[in-house]
Amino acid sequence: MLLTETAFAKINLALHVRHRRDDGYHELETLFAFLDVGDRITARPAKEDSLQVLGEFARALDDPFDNLVMRALGAMPRSEGLAVTLEKNLPVAAGLGGGSADAGAIFRLVAHHYGTREDIMERAAKLGADVPACVASIAQVGRGTGTQLRRANNDWEGMPVLLVNPRVPLATGPVFAAWNGKDRGPLPQGKVSDIARAGRNDLETPAIALVPEIGELLATLGGTNPLLARMSGSGATCFAIFHTQEAVRGAMDRVARLHPSWWQMPGRLR
Repeated sequence: MLLTETAFAKINLALHVRHRRDDGYHELETLFAFLDVGDRITARPAKEDSLQVLGEFARALDDPFDNLVMRALGAMPRSEGLAVTLEKNLPVAAGLGGGSADAGAIFRLVAHHYGTREDIMERAAKLGADVPACVASIAQVGRGTGTQLRRANNDWEGMPVLLVNPRVPLATGPVFAAWNGKDRGPLPQGKVSDIARAGRNDLETPAIALVPEIGELLATLGGTNPLLARMSGSGATCFAIFHTQEAVRGAMDRVARLHPSWWQMPGRLR
């Protein structure tokens, strides 16, 4: 029996940082969205859990046997082990929730084939703030550290999206540490399109200070006439949303011409 699941790429259509908490985390208001593309997970029943990592970004994982996939497997008890192969298509430390998306895919895979647990979201939250959102992998408003979730009215479902990364890893901690601490106001209300257009990403400025290529990336995407271009999460990946697939192809051509080394992935919003 071969089990398969996609770890859908996560983007933050908007990310408002409200204040630093006493526990070291930050109070957030964010609009999570997911693409129909990402990492790929396959698994077969086995005597014990194991993990093999393949794909373009496999070497970027420092210790693939202590990553979120193995921790997610350990968090979901079952009667047999799973031999998992992770095809790592998404860049690491890129603002796409790659590890969290992988963990979310494991939770879905195990729940689908071995039975859903009522406490699946509580188990997911113990692995990271983005993991519960990645388990659901649908458009949601997240509050608190991102684990307080409410489904969003997604009028952008199916919209073409282009992800671009300058191939510069950017850890989350330094970006949050560089945030200036200024509360610029709450997340807007309304449908996904309303929130995204009126929202912002408060981590863009500190991320650009750390990785100036992000500013150049946003300028390049802005020149492709998108509906919206913004950095995702803590960076360095940025996204652009378009009306048509033809517009995405045109944007990809422009990016490839101006910055041939940059990573790109097209998809659609789920």
